[in-house]
Amino acid sequence: MPQDPQPPDFERALDELEKLVERLERGDLPLDDALRTFERGVELTRHCQSALKAAQQRVEILLKRNGQATTEPFTVAEESQSNDPGPSTT
Repeated sequence: MPQDPQPPDFERALDELEKLVERLERGDLPLDDALRTFERGVELTRHCQSALKAAQQRVEILLKRNGQATTEPFTVAEESQSNDPGPSTT
């Protein structure tokens, strides 16, 4: 799997990562291919994490410039709770 000399943008990296996960989940790759695919997935994950961290830092800087000294952490817990049916009452 040849690597691009320039890292992909966030959306392309995420799209490629999703495709790699699908390939790995099928379970039909030979071991060497699976390892190379996994390694590429780790690279893409790190790239995406870095891009998200940089975006978060930029947002915090913009908020501080606009006079908002504090930021609130984004939590997904509320969304995941709404999808969770919760304990069964039956």
